[in-house]
Amino acid sequence: MAFSDLIPWGWNRTRDRMPARRDTEDNPMMSLQHDLNRVFEDFWTRFDTPFGSLTAGGPRTDISETDEAVLVSVDLPGLDEKDIAVDVTDDILTIRGEREDKTARDGFTSQSRRSFHRMIPVPPGVDPEKAEAEFRRGVLTVTLPKTEEARARVKRIEVKAG
Repeated sequence: MAFSDLIPWGWNRTRDRMPARRDTEDNPMMSLQHDLNRVFEDFWTRFDTPFGSLTAGGPRTDISETDEAVLVSVDLPGLDEKDIAVDVTDDILTIRGEREDKTARDGFTSQSRRSFHRMIPVPPGVDPEKAEAEFRRGVLTVTLPKTEEARARVKRIEVKAG
């Protein structure tokens, strides 16, 4: 095994270059190496999907803009609308959520919490007083309407073939 196999930057997403696990029961060094490889792999895959889930840096967030509004969509599977808080000021949209899981088995209760906190800059020309939020099928959609002044300043430019 080469030293470069320990560095995850060269691995592709299918992980076909990751060193294969060998007989680790007979060789404690190989077991340690395998465990370290897994730690590096788990750490670096978080950067491949920064908004992929509640456990990998936060929920997936999409921001788009129309002539009328700025739309922010956040995937929040497993949450209810009572688990979500949305606040907006002139320059920041804040979305928070928390899910608490409780399980009881054999007289023991297990409790865990997963939470996220996302702050999104609001562009100028948005009217925070008219902002609306809708939660449907695990997706939160926040609509930030543009002011009349901001809509009037938009100038369409004709695209010509070259």
